[in-house]
Amino acid sequence: MSNKLVQNENNKDLELEKNQELEQAIKELQEHPTEELLAHTLTVLRRRMKEEGHFIVAVEAGEGEQISMKTVNTPDGGVWFAAFTSFDEQLKGDMGVMSAFTAPIHQLFQMALQAPEVQGLIVNPWNRTLMLDKNLIHITIGA
Repeated sequence: MSNKLVQNENNKDLELEKNQELEQAIKELQEHPTEELLAHTLTVLRRRMKEEGHFIVAVEAGEGEQISMKTVNTPDGGVWFAAFTSFDEQLKGDMGVMSAFTAPIHQLFQMALQAPEVQGLIVNPWNRTLMLDKNLIHITIGA
């Protein structure tokens, strides 16, 4: 994971800068959940991934010096990795103060696919939420 935050003159993270388009696509999908808007949202996500876009991930200290991604539990008992399109989205939750890093979207997808204990990745679990199970991750990366 990248812990460097590349900033421009407006103090915005360049690696996160274009995630607003994804947030808008997710908002439209939430308002009108259709297969067409899901396909559009996954296309926007794929484009961000290919542009080497990043998400923010919260981490916690594990055993020894190992860190791990924080997870979110869904009411059905599922465990999901959580990622955020912006620092504003991260702050909307109730996880309190978290250590966070930016990480390439593609790397986060690979981590979710390789972790048998998680169902997938939830983008913005508190707002403008997109739940990407492993099947949708495979579709998005083109596997």
